[in-house]
Amino acid sequence: MLAAPVHAAPQGKVDCIAPAQPGGGWDFTCRSVARALQELSLIPAAMQTLNVPGASGGVAFSHVQAKRSSDDDLIVAASTATTTQLALGNYPNGNADQVRWVATLGADYGVIAVAADSPYHSLNELLDDLKADAGSVTFSGGDVAGGFDHIKVLMAARKAGIKSIRDIKYLAFDSGSVAISQLLGGHIDAFTGDLSEAKSFVDSGDLRILAVFAEDRLPGELADMPTAREQGIDVVAPNWRGFYTPAGASEASYTWWKQTLNDLYASPQWKQIMTQNGLLPFHKSGDELNRFVDQQITDIREIGSELGMIR
Repeated sequence: MLAAPVHAAPQGKVDCIAPAQPGGGWDFTCRSVARALQELSLIPAAMQTLNVPGASGGVAFSHVQAKRSSDDDLIVAASTATTTQLALGNYPNGNADQVRWVATLGADYGVIAVAADSPYHSLNELLDDLKADAGSVTFSGGDVAGGFDHIKVLMAARKAGIKSIRDIKYLAFDSGSVAISQLLGGHIDAFTGDLSEAKSFVDSGDLRILAVFAEDRLPGELADMPTAREQGIDVVAPNWRGFYTPAGASEASYTWWKQTLNDLYASPQWKQIMTQNGLLPFHKSGDELNRFVDQQITDIREIGSELGMIR
């Protein structure tokens, strides 16, 4: 008997699952990557985007486990929203070990910002007030309470040694722009969100960035923005965009996807797509990404446990 041949590269059409309706981040991730891979001849045939919406990615996650758990010809769009849902136990019977994290292809970094006339000029000044009275500063964000915008403030507070993070005030609005408008109207003390939401207000002189949750200072015109890490608060909070594959797919397939997405990230074409869509450099793949995801889930789960949010 002859063993079935193991191939690294797909032999035909491949699928990318976007765990949401057309439009939005996950759909963009699948469609833009599919287009770029075909233009660069990095895949042998077309890559089809399949929209599987529901439960903030949970329906797609369950579908992969039930129907395609060993499929070599499948990748699934993921982001920090995916790890947040897994950390909080919002995917029924779902955990991070049921998939393999392949690669990230950019990110939108979290920030804490204040109005230009705010008395706060550094992250530590703001955190010092929270240490004295955790309810003294009110934050706004365009994410639900318990979402990642909220959680990254609490992560920073924990790193600063603040014990009563339950008392930190967070008000959720329909979008980042609405949250910023509330801040500029004098109703809120600080904004927590992503840099893409805040940048135009920074450019206009209305907002001041106290901290970017990036590993290092960002490139180009963004280099003047201080990181939380350089202010002694070791929190990295990118809203990254990337992919996972089924855990049961072959090692050869996983290795091929990892290398192919690494090659895509290194290409001038992908750099242009990042620039056009407001993505900033953030690339991890293989074991490095798996370690990062494990740590991100651990950090979010610790916050969720303190707030009684774990299901």
